[in-house]
Parts: sequence; structure tokens; C-alpha cells
Amino acid sequence: MNIAILGFGREGKSLLKYLRSRGSTRITTPRFRSGQARPPAGRQGLTRKNDVWILDKNENIKIPKGIKSQLGKHFLKNLERFDIIFRSPGVPWNLPELRRARENGVEFSSATRLFFEEIAAMVRRGSPQVIGVTGTKGKGTTATLIYKILKAAGKDAHLAGNIGKSPLMTLPKLTRRSVVVLELSSFQLQDLGRSPHIAVVLDVFPDHQDAHLNLKEYYEAKTNIARHQKKTDKIFFFKNHPLSRWVAAKSRARKYPVLENRFALFAPEDLKTKGFHNFKNAVMAAEVARALKIPHATILKAIRKFRGLPHRLEFIRSIPYSQVLKNMRISFYNDSASTNPHTTAAAIRAFPNAPTVLIAGGQDKGLNYAPLARALKHSTVKLVVLFGENKHKIAKTIKKTGVQLRLANNLHSAVKIATRFAVRGRARYSLPPIIIFSPGAASFDMFKNYADRGNKFKKIVKNLKAR
Repeated sequence: MNIAILGFGREGKSLLKYLRSRGSTRITTPRFRSGQARPPAGRQGLTRKNDVWILDKNENIKIPKGIKSQLGKHFLKNLERFDIIFRSPGVPWNLPELRRARENGVEFSSATRLFFEEIAAMVRRGSPQVIGVTGTKGKGTTATLIYKILKAAGKDAHLAGNIGKSPLMTLPKLTRRSVVVLELSSFQLQDLGRSPHIAVVLDVFPDHQDAHLNLKEYYEAKTNIARHQKKTDKIFFFKNHPLSRWVAAKSRARKYPVLENRFALFAPEDLKTKGFHNFKNAVMAAEVARALKIPHATILKAIRKFRGLPHRLEFIRSIPYSQVLKNMRISFYNDSASTNPHTTAAAIRAFPNAPTVLIAGGQDKGLNYAPLARALKHSTVKLVVLFGENKHKIAKTIKKTGVQLRLANNLHSAVKIATRFAVRGRARYSLPPIIIFSPGAASFDMFKNYADRGNKFKKIVKNLKAR
């Protein structure tokens, strides 16, 4: 059997490691079509060695010994010769070459899909519980909070998925008492034929139009977190958010509508993370934990301790205006994980009183920046500094907001412009200013990913000297 791993990044490497751990490069998932009976647990593996190929557009990646490869600009050529292809999330589902391969009978899977199939095969000895979290933004924070609350309650909890760890790596550690919390992106959900026991649906809004065919496809991908649930499962969703309700309506599971404005266990000021959007994330995590009968005191303690994830309105440092005015400082926040205009709008709303300088821009994802323009009109933002591939597009959208605008050639220049503006305007401010780096766009025009972008911002800021 010819097996291909399409995309050899972090998930592709984890997948190969898992396949090898199951017996050289043997694969344990059968090829079966929808409607066919699944073989008994423990008997689903193939009995012969398989040829495993790595397919990746990067021709310089290191290929493990004994593994065949097809790299470079022709990495999607002749896909029809493979029996099964494991697609990494970064490879769009509807590429013409992939559609053609599916039409010719090639089976597609993924690390996430394989994980769910392996979990289903564990039924006889007791399956662990799986909690899946999706939404456009806030998935990582909410999934992490659920995980931390469960750990604080003494549960055998594991965190994996889009947050950076392949769920396959958790399988050897799981028992029937385990709980696996998965952050699930639209790319991981798109071809998923099973849903988690507990589904969590955060706010959903336009995103990833550079990879999905259209918004309908993006929204439909999200529904797979709910579509295959059983009546005995649970689904949590924000009642006041239309698309969150719409996704939840696809589920047969018991519905748990969440209303953050009626939540009383803690308040926004109890959190160490900034912004009402982060309060909503915490409310959702708490409601899931309460349904799992975690004590309120345990939930509250875990929520209050949580300092947030890197690159999500992460406080970096504050520097004095000058050597004389050391008590008056400019604070810098890194929100590099913001890759769409809605999350940048949420970032500036997190600071409703402080005079703010926003640094934004990057690689375009085919999104409309009107939500950012609306937020700017009612904000304390004094200057927007734009850089990156789509800086002119954003500038065109926000130019009528009345907020000053500057363009920069790169991130270093943008930080320099923002800092100089904040220092020179200090006399006009009653409160110390802040500088927020919240790009509202993808990072791939200048950086490896959003984490690389955020780390470079932090390095620039940490090297700044007081004026």
C-alpha cells in the first residue's frame, strides 16, 4: 500500500512517528467506506509493510531515512498512485489536485481523523472523553483554560490539536478515565467524520478566505464538530452569537447555551488577561467545567491564576518616557496571534481608556476590514501604523475613521514610528499610552508564522531603550 503524508511540518512529523510506533511504517487505520462495518478493535491493522511518501512543497526539508519523497513545485503530481493520503491542516482541502485524487478513489485522512478513529476503536476497554473546541478565535485560550481547570481538579487531562501537539501523541497515555481537550481549526474539522463527546463552539466570523473556497465552506467545516454527535453527547455554544447557534443546531447532543452577561462566578476584573473577549473565553471554560461537576472553588482558582497564552494580548514591558519621567511609562502588548480584523478590533476594545497606538498589517486573507474601521471610530487609538503586504488595503478601509495613519516598510520601522509618536504625544495624554501589535492578518509575507512574528516583535521591544 502506498501512503502519503501531505505536508511535513509539525503534524506530518508527529504522524510519521506514530505510524512507525505502530510497527515500522505500518498503519493501523483500515480503508473502509462510509456505511461499512468497522473491524473489531485490535484487528484493524494491515499485515504488510507500507511504502510511506513525504509530499511537501519545500524541497529543502530533511527526509527521514527509508522514507520516499516528492518535494518542490511538483509535490502534488500523480496523487492517484496513493491508496491513502494524510493531509496536514496547512494544505487546503479543495486544491484541484486533491479533488481529482478523491474523484479517482484515493482516500484522504489526517492526524486528527486518525485520532478519532483510534479513540472509537478503544470502546471495549473504555474510551477516554474528548472535548473539542472550535471558533474563529479564542480556541487555544479556551481549550487551555478547560485543560488547566481539569488538571487542578486532579483529572487525567491532556491538551492537543491545533494548539501545537498532535493528538496522536496522547494515545499511548490514555485510559478510560482520561480527558483529551482538542483545539480544532476549520482545516482539521473539514474532513472529520466523527465529533467529540463534548463540543465547544465559540464566536464564528469570517476568516481564512485565502484557503477556503468561500465563507460557506469555512462555516460548513466548523459544523463537523457538532454534526456527528450522539444524543448522549454535549454541546456548548454562545447563545447570543448567531453562527455559534447555527453550528450547535447541527448537533443531536444536549444543548448548553452560554450567556456571558448572566454569568456570576467571576467578573472580568478577576482575570489577569485583558479584554472582554478573554472574559468570554473564561466563561465558556467555566461552564464546561461546571457541567463536568468540577467544584466552583477549583474553577475560580484556575481562572484567576491563568496569565494567558503567548502572542495573545501578551504584556511585554513598559519603558519610561525619559530618564526624568520614570514613573510615566509606555506599555507594549504583543497580539501577533490576531490574524483577522475582528480580533484586532477586540484588542483595541480591551483598552477603552488608554491612548493607544496600533501596529497592524501582514499577508492578506481575503477579508473585509470594515469591522476594524468601526472599532477605530469608537476607540482611543491615536495612530495606526501599517506594514506588510496588505497595508494599503487596510489603509484604504480605515482612512475615514479620523485616526492618524502611518505606513512602515517593516516591523522594526513600525515599532520605531509607534514609539516616537507615543513619546512626543505624552503631554496631551492624561493616562500613560500603550502600543498594541495586533496585525489582523496572516504572517507569511515576512515571517514563518504568527509565533515567529510575535517573537520578533518582543525582541525589538526588549531592545528599546528609555529616551
